[in-house]
Amino acid sequence: DTIGTIQSLRPTTRNSAWARLVASLIAMANRFEVMAAKHRSRRVLLSLNDGQLKDIGLSRADAHGEAMRPFWD
Repeated sequence: DTIGTIQSLRPTTRNSAWARLVASLIAMANRFEVMAAKHRSRRVLLSLNDGQLKDIGLSRADAHGEAMRPFWD
């Protein structure tokens, strides 16, 4: 039924709410991925040797302080 299909594609309050929910969940998942990536990169600092840290302008104490920051920061 073509008319039924066309009507189901029209934006409705219910479809709009669903679209907003899906968009919010995608945005939240993306934000969590960014936080997780920051957390991983901060932990990598701990594996760098003193020469590598010096190359990027950090001391061992700086790297440790950065690595201990909470993932949401």
